[in-house]
Amino acid sequence: MSDCEKKVPEVVIKRLPRYYRYLGELLNQNITRISSNALSEKMNVTASQIRQDFNYFGGFGQQGYGYNVEHLFNEMGEILGLHDHDTMIIVGAGNLGRALANHNAFEKRGFKLVGMFDNDKKTIGSTVNGVKVMPVDELETFIKENRVDIGILTVPKSAVQETAERLAKCGIKGLLNFSYTELELPDEVTVENVHFSDSLMILSYNIRHRGEE
Repeated sequence: MSDCEKKVPEVVIKRLPRYYRYLGELLNQNITRISSNALSEKMNVTASQIRQDFNYFGGFGQQGYGYNVEHLFNEMGEILGLHDHDTMIIVGAGNLGRALANHNAFEKRGFKLVGMFDNDKKTIGSTVNGVKVMPVDELETFIKENRVDIGILTVPKSAVQETAERLAKCGIKGLLNFSYTELELPDEVTVENVHFSDSLMILSYNIRHRGEE
């Protein structure tokens, strides 16, 4: 993989997981190579756009041959950091937090859940998918004693900013925020906000305006 000197646009970054997922499907079908045109038909992205996206990272293809599926799949995984086996904690062991902890996609993609935290005495001490729920008061101690790369926030809006600041002070550089609140944190902390309602509203809009140009 070649190092990219120019900034990769956010829209390109958002397409990378789609490439990775689809290439994984091709591997499962024992397909060894694919052209940008064939990839374009499957992913509803133009062949030109696919080539432009890949050129941000070195290209990968060979003229007249296309793309080696296994090589491209591994390169996408490397670009996305999936080979680093990042560790995660979930803060907020309510319905959403527990559902996320039980989701097998994390481990399948190379992420490992190492801790869960909550302030509900009835929840503390329970186990979710093999991970024990600990008191929020133990956050700092746990992070100090364990490698934690990512924090997943499923706490109420009233607690999310304070919780995020605590995680940032402990050195966690990446937060996945499900709490419907925009966070104010130092620039070195990367936050990915997940808004289910926003996605539903966008879906609603597209249903009603599909085909309009």
